[in-house]
Amino acid sequence: MVLFAGSAQFITVSLLASFTNGVSIIATIFVVNFRHFLMSSAYSKYFKNENFLGNGPANTNNAAGLARLFAGGGFSDWYLPAKNELEVCYFNLKPTTTSNNTASGINANAVPARASNYTAGTPAQTSATDFQTGNTEAFFAGVHWSSTEISATTAGDQGFGAGTQYSSLKTGADYVRAIRRVAV
Repeated sequence: MVLFAGSAQFITVSLLASFTNGVSIIATIFVVNFRHFLMSSAYSKYFKNENFLGNGPANTNNAAGLARLFAGGGFSDWYLPAKNELEVCYFNLKPTTTSNNTASGINANAVPARASNYTAGTPAQTSATDFQTGNTEAFFAGVHWSSTEISATTAGDQGFGAGTQYSSLKTGADYVRAIRRVAV
């Protein structure tokens, strides 16, 4: 018998040592590991990011599908970023010199995490020339869709003018910017 789950290994050893029958051992392992099903059910609402935007095959009918179809630079691993990923893009690649919205900017997922909102001048316009307004890689100063679902009818998005973080109706029209993860 080969077991890969740690809890199943401990249960099996202790129950075999007490001469428990095989059916009882299997039933006990099932009951103990059923917690994973319960936890995944409880947490599933936090992992819906691309459901409304099209988590299925890449297509042109939705924002996530458009991002997955993008093949820039010869890469095929592009995706529609989550709201906090877009905020990191804004913080590091802000295209404009516009003052920031001081009611936005907290991002526990940033590295390092940001626990306070932007100031009028921080973040400043990026020093990366290609990402400044009017250049080849610049984010449009408008609102960009994220893959983060806020409710059944709204999704999170990120403004690249003043850094405002929004919740917009899914039927609205915003910009889409595909990103990809790279090792740093």
